[in-house]
Amino acid sequence: MDLLLILTYTAICVVVFKVFKIPLNKWTVPTAVLGGIVLIGTLIFLMNYNHPYSEMAREYYVTTPVVPAVTGQVIEVPVKPNVPVMKGDLLFKLDPTPFQSKVDSLKARLKSATDDLNRAYELKKRGVGKDRDIDVARATVDDIKAQLVNAEFQLAQTEVKAMSDGYVVQQALYPGMLAVAMPLRPVMIFVNKDGQNYYTAWFRQNSLLRLKKGYEAEIAFDGIPGRVFKAEVANVAPAMVEGQVQPSGTMISPLTAPQPGRVAVLLKITDPAFDEFSEQIPGGSFGQAAVYSDHFHHVAVMRKILLRMSSWMSYFFPFH
Repeated sequence: MDLLLILTYTAICVVVFKVFKIPLNKWTVPTAVLGGIVLIGTLIFLMNYNHPYSEMAREYYVTTPVVPAVTGQVIEVPVKPNVPVMKGDLLFKLDPTPFQSKVDSLKARLKSATDDLNRAYELKKRGVGKDRDIDVARATVDDIKAQLVNAEFQLAQTEVKAMSDGYVVQQALYPGMLAVAMPLRPVMIFVNKDGQNYYTAWFRQNSLLRLKKGYEAEIAFDGIPGRVFKAEVANVAPAMVEGQVQPSGTMISPLTAPQPGRVAVLLKITDPAFDEFSEQIPGGSFGQAAVYSDHFHHVAVMRKILLRMSSWMSYFFPFH
């Protein structure tokens, strides 16, 4: 940003010297240099502090780790990576044999226990049965029914379905693999189609007094060169990860203190033109952003120009 401003001033000086035929001597050249230092330095100071800029802006999105409720061997994976699916569509299926066997066994036990209960009632009517036999048989029936409900639930969980409209990314699950019901071992990552995306820019702490909710902002994505979208500050994060402390047996010390972090500013894109491009940029897209405060508002024009110049620079690819 600063380099672009210096190059612009240099270009203006060259044009002025050429057009007005100003001689290059020990007075004119130092005057132009010193004037540029004072002018550009003042403008940069006012602009950087009152209208902060972040070269680190990113679109964040929430994913849902898919973890089966039961452990089993995968026998079918009809879902394809990055292909949209509807809510309720089958993602993958586990071998239902052991779960179906459990259900069948409990149904057989339930039938036998129900027969015992009916027999206990019949004996009671004849006057040869006991209330205790009825209570025991009823308890057995209730217990088996509860086990059957759980077994049928586990059987239903062998078919893992989409919890909403969306798509699976990085699909690496195939038949024959063992899917384990552990929260730390998801077998798929699901992206909700209607999930909210978060546009966050990371600003230096020096600009904290010029970062407030409701301030005008702009954001430019590297994937959409030459376009700058209007936005506003939706929220300023009240905490930074660098100061996070969790219960442990170790005390904090200056030796383990991390480097100064940046302030996370949540931006809300208000530009209607963004709807045309929102489907073209993938989640996690990188960009840059600027916030325009109410202080020295006329200097904001410089920041807007520089942001657009920087956006146009995205047309050029670095050589690696």
